[in-house]
Amino acid sequence: MKIISYNINGIRAAIRKGFADWLEQENPDVICLQEIKAMENQFDVKLFDELGYESFWYPAQKKGYSGVAILSKFPVENVKFGIDNQHFDNEGRVLQIDFEKVSIISLYLPSGTNASRLGYKFNFMDQFQLHIDNLKEKYPNLLICGDYNICHKSIDIHDPVRNKNVSGFLPEERLWLDKFISKGYIDSFRYFNPEPNKYSWWSYRANSREKNKGWRIDYIMVSESLEKKISQSFILNQIYHSDHCPIGIEIDL
Repeated sequence: MKIISYNINGIRAAIRKGFADWLEQENPDVICLQEIKAMENQFDVKLFDELGYESFWYPAQKKGYSGVAILSKFPVENVKFGIDNQHFDNEGRVLQIDFEKVSIISLYLPSGTNASRLGYKFNFMDQFQLHIDNLKEKYPNLLICGDYNICHKSIDIHDPVRNKNVSGFLPEERLWLDKFISKGYIDSFRYFNPEPNKYSWWSYRANSREKNKGWRIDYIMVSESLEKKISQSFILNQIYHSDHCPIGIEIDL
């Protein structure tokens, strides 16, 4: 099974940039999307039906904002929208699909762009951790794919010194990710790839992408129970529909 996660930064804009053609060529079995920024009636969902995907969309209530989705070529046994917390679920940030042997989550963790949103982000992180802790008792084999809006280690950001007080690389955020992983998860990319200068997001400013001044904030976290099933993990940094790029894994189920 090939699984891709991609913060698309607007599904309508991405479609105009050739996203559907790329998806057909890349041909993942499952793709988790974040920041779809659209309701289902605002774009042609049939594009994905024609490519053989069953699609599940969880937009934010606010138009043009946030939202997640999952497209699957395999029959899905169950779908869950949100974390049963309306305060956070109004923003469409967590979507889960279940198969017989694994459950896959598309996650869009908030960014902390200002003081109020930083508080919101930390509150979400606490609630999401509780949700996952409870979920894992019922679904031990989890793949939590998405934009975590946190760089974990200094190797995951182009300038760790200057960004040490910037949301996304704050010590408290990184500590939360430490604790999250310690509860039984594998950062699938780092499991295979110890090299520096591997990023998944670049600012649109100052030619950041061309200069590779990026951040690795997109992850596919895999339950340790699936460790021996992962065959590879990758970043597709030559794909340009968004300010993020797709990331992916292959797993033998």
